[in-house]
Amino acid sequence: MKLRYNERIYPTARQRQDLARFFGCARVVYNDGLRERRTAWRNGEPYVSDTALQKKVITAAKRTEEREWLRDAPSVVLVQSLQDLHVAYRNFFASRNGVRKGPKIAPPRRKRKSGRQSIRFTRNGFSLRDDGPLFLAKLGDVRVRWSRPLPSEPSSVTVVKDPAGRYFASFVVETEEEALPELDLDETGTGIDLGLSSYAVLRGRKIGSPRFFRRQEKKLRRAQRRLSRSEKGSVNRRKAGLAVAKIHARIADRRRDFIEQETTRVVRENQAVYVEDLNVKGMARGRWGKSVHDQGLGRFVRVLESKCLRYGRRFVRVGRFFPSTQRCSVCGSVEGPKGPEGLAVRRWTCSCGAVHDRDENAEANLRAEGRRIFAAGLAEK
Repeated sequence: MKLRYNERIYPTARQRQDLARFFGCARVVYNDGLRERRTAWRNGEPYVSDTALQKKVITAAKRTEEREWLRDAPSVVLVQSLQDLHVAYRNFFASRNGVRKGPKIAPPRRKRKSGRQSIRFTRNGFSLRDDGPLFLAKLGDVRVRWSRPLPSEPSSVTVVKDPAGRYFASFVVETEEEALPELDLDETGTGIDLGLSSYAVLRGRKIGSPRFFRRQEKKLRRAQRRLSRSEKGSVNRRKAGLAVAKIHARIADRRRDFIEQETTRVVRENQAVYVEDLNVKGMARGRWGKSVHDQGLGRFVRVLESKCLRYGRRFVRVGRFFPSTQRCSVCGSVEGPKGPEGLAVRRWTCSCGAVHDRDENAEANLRAEGRRIFAAGLAEK
């Protein structure tokens, strides 16, 4: 299993200038390769192979006056940038031919300079020093603030600059599955009902909604107002834009940390997890779209699924059309409040006499349906 470890790095002023050049060189090579393939397609010529494209936009381009400055960047960075273009084209063709599942993928587009920039070094372009720094080709030793040791030798490292001006080193390492001690399946299995009023309702406890964006919304509004009033191209506008980016980065960091901590706790406390397959994109189009994005429900489910796979826990998705909130968890009849007006009803009484809390009843139904789906899958095998 491959995992990614992100560590904060602190390049010097000179190294930040060099990284800016490396980012630009990688972007130019990507766009040059994209232009060559588009030109060949318009002229009815055969698809340019990966090797021929690399020789033309990297090897031959370095000998010309227009692109001789590509020699300043590490060759591994330029090759990996072109490799990203190859992968983008393969994914596009696989999606168009129906081989790749999921929504259709558009053809590659030109890269533009943006707030987030990145370059990738493979194994022959970096090394880890015994005393802590990270050595990068044509850059030298870069100081790293290690949060934890890497479990194995990384196969690649991606240097990322985010819109807030921070630099990170993202390592890809190979790890083995770390099975946690097995728990009692009947006692620790839980359904998870995700929502807005409560972030998640589990068996026996609720996770409150953190509302990270909502809490910073007033501060963000003031920062964006200062940005819109500053003169374009001025130093004050650049500072105002950086202030806005830092607020967004703080919100994203807190949301990511919250999701990591809560998913880890769920995996450690439960042997089986049953989650509703929510249509997050559809939910985000409604009147509560901003709150849906603030919750990060899709990311929560993805992280939870990966951790269940990593630590040997059972993970089952329940279909999004399953009436978890409307079905009585005692008698099984579907009598709960329906429609948009039913969202305001938090407690309801079934004809069998059972009184239900909307979210707790949904959790019990998801747990029962998840067990049924898992048992049916074993029976089919």
